[in-house]
Amino acid sequence: MELKPKPSENIGIVGLGLIGGSLGLDLQKLGYTVYGITHREKTAQKARTRKLAQIVSTDLSVLNNCSLIYIALPLEQLLNPSTALVNAIPRNSVVTDVGSVKVPILNTWNKLHPRFVASHPMTGTEESGVNAGQHNLFKNKPWVVTPSKETDQKALDIVHKIALSLGSQWISSEAQTHDEAVGLISHLPVLISAALLQTLTTDVKPSLYSLAKSIASTGFTDTSRVGGGNPELGVSMAKFNKQNIERHLASYRHSLDLFEKYLLEENWSELEKILINTQKERQKFL
Repeated sequence: MELKPKPSENIGIVGLGLIGGSLGLDLQKLGYTVYGITHREKTAQKARTRKLAQIVSTDLSVLNNCSLIYIALPLEQLLNPSTALVNAIPRNSVVTDVGSVKVPILNTWNKLHPRFVASHPMTGTEESGVNAGQHNLFKNKPWVVTPSKETDQKALDIVHKIALSLGSQWISSEAQTHDEAVGLISHLPVLISAALLQTLTTDVKPSLYSLAKSIASTGFTDTSRVGGGNPELGVSMAKFNKQNIERHLASYRHSLDLFEKYLLEENWSELEKILINTQKERQKFL
């Protein structure tokens, strides 16, 4: 039976961290019956306390009840799923993911399930784990889908309707273009932000560190936020989007070299030209 975007349908979520837990909260609010899967019973108990799903279990067989299943696992597990998980997913269920790198996920899951839809909700916080889920995480945020020629159109339509019901902004993209884009606006900033934090903690004497900490305000908070996020996620981004990030890092390094050149030359007019241009570009981009 096809899933209809209405209450009483059963939706499975494998992984109840930030994205999976937030999905569980919002889908229940919309009237769906949510089956949540965690790896450990201790985590399942916490998920039940937080009411991330009506049914929370470590037993994959509960997925038999679900017409739509979200795989909300870390990238490493998403790209190397257990045989038990793959076998537990009904062949007629729609399956989608929330991973931030689409080419390798498509290459993996198109071979594993006939109704797989590759998708990526572009949202998040610094929090992770079973305590991180929150209501309205997806509202007014992009939900990117990267269909291939093998993608089941009816399955795609179902994922689309649910994403819209969560308040997301639906965007369709080719997978390679998606990975290049998130490498530029999501993955590269994590490394840049982390580099700033590393500079602060390794190259600064204690008295300077203390003063900097006392006077740091919104500018530093905004610039350092993503570098202070989930380390496991940061490594996965780098590992599975390596080529795109390498290319963007090279371009970024070129910009830094140019800034250093003008600084050493005291060429303030050229530096100002760049800053005038970046000011205009940011206004257009955002």
